[in-house]
This record gives sequence, structure tokens and C-alpha cells, in this order.
Amino acid sequence: MWRRTYLFLVLVRLWFALSPSYLHPDENFQGPEVIAGQIFKYPVRHTWEFTSENPIRSVFPLWPVYGLPMLLLRWLWIGNGNDGEIPPIAVFWTLRVLMFVVGFVLEDWAVYELIRSPRHRRLAVLLVASSYVTWTYQTHTFSNSIESLVVAWCLVLIERIVGSPQESTVLASTVLGVVAVFGVFNRITFPAFLLIPGLRLLPYYFKNPLSFLAIVTAGLFTTGLAIALDTAFYTPHSITWSDLIHNPVLTPLNNLIYNLDPENLAKHGLHPWYQHILVNLPQLLGPGALLLFTRPQLSLRLYSAISGIVVLSISQHQEARFLLPTVPLILSSVRLPKSEKLTRIWTVSWIIFNFIFGALMGTYHQGGVIPAQVFLSKQPDATQAVWWKTYSPPIWLLNGKNEVLTTKDVMGLAGDKLLAQLTELATCDLPADRRSNEYLKEKKGTYLVAPLSATWLDGYLENKGHEGLRFREVWRYKRHLNMDDLDFGEDGVWNTLERVVGRRGLGIWRVTRTCPERRGSWR
Repeated sequence: MWRRTYLFLVLVRLWFALSPSYLHPDENFQGPEVIAGQIFKYPVRHTWEFTSENPIRSVFPLWPVYGLPMLLLRWLWIGNGNDGEIPPIAVFWTLRVLMFVVGFVLEDWAVYELIRSPRHRRLAVLLVASSYVTWTYQTHTFSNSIESLVVAWCLVLIERIVGSPQESTVLASTVLGVVAVFGVFNRITFPAFLLIPGLRLLPYYFKNPLSFLAIVTAGLFTTGLAIALDTAFYTPHSITWSDLIHNPVLTPLNNLIYNLDPENLAKHGLHPWYQHILVNLPQLLGPGALLLFTRPQLSLRLYSAISGIVVLSISQHQEARFLLPTVPLILSSVRLPKSEKLTRIWTVSWIIFNFIFGALMGTYHQGGVIPAQVFLSKQPDATQAVWWKTYSPPIWLLNGKNEVLTTKDVMGLAGDKLLAQLTELATCDLPADRRSNEYLKEKKGTYLVAPLSATWLDGYLENKGHEGLRFREVWRYKRHLNMDDLDFGEDGVWNTLERVVGRRGLGIWRVTRTCPERRGSWR
């Protein structure tokens, strides 16, 4: 029975992996977009993490995770006699499937190996597989998702090393050295999860100097390779040994220095020290958080999660996805309630919680952004796209269209300022355009992308001559929720939910303006 349930949950995970929800811009801008610009000819946009004087993001972990699959895909594309570049949306879905496969194999395998009791092992695997975090976050291209896998496998390697005192652990130590350095260059928060588990290695390596030499050598070699790749990426000319010695780019150090400055963190939002414990953890675990405090099972996995939470709580900037590595660790370290009745109640609440959050985060959360970008990439007249009240769209998905299409992400810009920008960018209105798709033959076109829940636009979309602008709806996608548009303080709870949920969706309008020389040419 549990095997059939597990296989069903794997299919659920695949379904969400193939859904176009968009959880955070970082899932594109901190990974795929950077490497896509290196391998393909897609024009891309590098964010400040990669363009600042002291860059804080390493490209070292991006190459094996995203670069190798892209190179393989490109090789297959060319090998089959196809001309031109691979459509970027094909690369996008390939990476989603890759994240599904990597998570399905490595995460579940790690959980299976870390637990010795067959009964507890089955429960842990099912809990992890039925978590909406596994369905959504872990199938998206987040550095946090990769961090979850790296933490889990470091624990596996530590268990293998410490649990095999009579066998040679040189190979396991070598692999651990490589994986640990990979984890640090992927996210500087990674060591926080190994503080307590790492202590178990100290007495072992004291007695086994050869294994200690293996982990140190592997770690140093991998560090040198990572620094060389980062230095080559961020140096505008071909690097030399002198560059590596005198001007190396140390992205983890830059990242640490940046995040130790409260002024820098204030730019991204400051949170109280208890944000992770009282808000983010319940948001990720739901009813599972109750078992953490009432039915915990002490284990190396739980100690790893606790050390990570404690260290990350010191930082003043705390996002829920920073705790992704703790989810499989905690869910594999809890037991169900002793009472059969309480177990049934908890199970029902667990299913409901993950169903709701799975649908919300896996299907509706900014779900129209990716399809909208694909639509714009096919509009021959599109030269200006204004995105209002959405997440920043992935530029690389425009399939080279961004050579002529300028994307303006105005975020939550005030309505009057939005209209001013549209007035400046809009092309002249042609009467024939209102009766057909003749506008597609024009050389220039301005498009507005905005959520349907943005009621401020309603009066202008009726085309009553406001500001001389005309809006023609050309595309609509219903499975889109704009959670950043929640305003309970001003609109009240019910009105806000009625607006955001009831009017869910994302729309695209072609915006034109009445030009003076054309004003009298139509009635």
C-alpha cells in the first residue's frame, strides 16, 4: 500500500514540476538565466549579485547543475540537424524535469539511507514525498533546492564515514570534501546545517589521518577550481596565474561581508529573530510543525535542522525558502501521535494543508508570468513591455526577442506614474487595429502586463478616453494569483480575498494613444 501511495506522490510531484508557477525571481536570475547566456545566444539580464564591484554569486555550482544539461541539450539539438538556437522554453521545461528527477532520486534516496528502521523509513519517505515543499520548491531551480540535496548527502557521507570504523573511508572523505565546498559556493548558509553533525567527524579524523588528508586535499582542490571559475567569469580578460594569486574573486567571502552589513539587509527587508521559528517554519511544515515540538525523534538529521535554524535566525533577513534544507530533515525526525484518533485527525489536516499550499504555490502563484513571456516572444510588433505588479519576468525566455523588445519591470509603481510611462511609450492608435489583428503588422507596439486583480486599471480599460490611451486585451491567463497584492489593512480581509482570488488571472493589453494628427481621422 505504501509503495502505491509513494508512486502516486511521485506523479503529483511531476505534475507540479510541469506547472508554470513562479515562486520567486531568484529561481531564474540566480541560476538558469546566467548560464543560458553563456551557452546559448539568448540576450540575458544579470542582476546586481553578478554585476556589483564585489560579486556575491558563484558560477561554480551553476555549471554542473544547469550548464551540463544545457550543453547536452544543445548537443542533441545540433546532432539532430536542427538549425538555430533551442527554444528557451524547451530549456526551461528540461531544467524543471531535471530538478524533479534529481530531487526524486537524491533526496528520497538520502532520506531512505539515513533511517535504519524500516517502519520509520517508510513513514519518513511518505511525509517528505507528500510535502508541498517537495512538490514545488524542490522542483524549481532555486539554490536553496540544491542546498537541500547537498545537506542531505553530506549527512549520508558523515554517517558512512563514522559508521564504518573498520573500513577505509578515503573515498567517502574525498567525496565529502568536494560536496562540502560545492555547498559553500552554492550558498554561504550551508555550513550552518553541518555545525553539529560535523563534530562527529573530529574524533574519527583524529584517529584516521589518511582520511583527514583525503577530505582536506579534495576540499582545497575544489576550492581552487571554484575560485578559478569565478575569477575567469568576472574578469573581463583572459585570466593568468597572476590574476588568481593577486586578484582572485572570492564570492563566498563577498557574500558573507555583504550579509553582515545591516544596511544591505535593510534593502531586502528586516525581520525579527523569531521569524523563522514562528512564521516560516509553520508555513513550510504546517501540521508537521506540531509533531516537531510534541513528537520529535532525536537524530543527526534533527540536530542538523536545529543548528541551521538557530544560525539563520541570527540574520535579520529571513525568508521561508532559506529553511528548505530543514524540511526533509524534520519530517524524517518526527513520529505520528500515539492515539489512533489523533493520528487520523493529524493525517487529514496534513493532506488538506499540502493540497491547499500545493495548488497555491505550485499552480497559481504568479503562474501567468512564464506563459505571458512566451506569448510576448511571439508578438512580431512588440517593442515595449511594461510589467506592473508582477514578479520580474525571465528575460532569456524571450527567445532573442529582447534584442528588439525592451522589458520594463515597474513593480508596484503608483497608478498615475504608470499611466505617464504608458503615454510616453504607446504608439499611435489606428482605427483598423480595433477590428482585426492588423496591428501585428506594425513595426512597434507597447504592451502592458498586469494582474486582473489590479482594480485601479478598471476605469481606464473601458477606453473612455482617459489620458488619451486605449487598451486592447490580447491575452489572458486565469491560473495566476498575485499574493503581493494583498492589502488587508486598506480593503479589509473579505474584500481583499474577493479581489485577489475572485479576480485571479494575468492579462496583457496592447496600449495605444490618440495622436493629434490622427484625432480627426476617425469617428
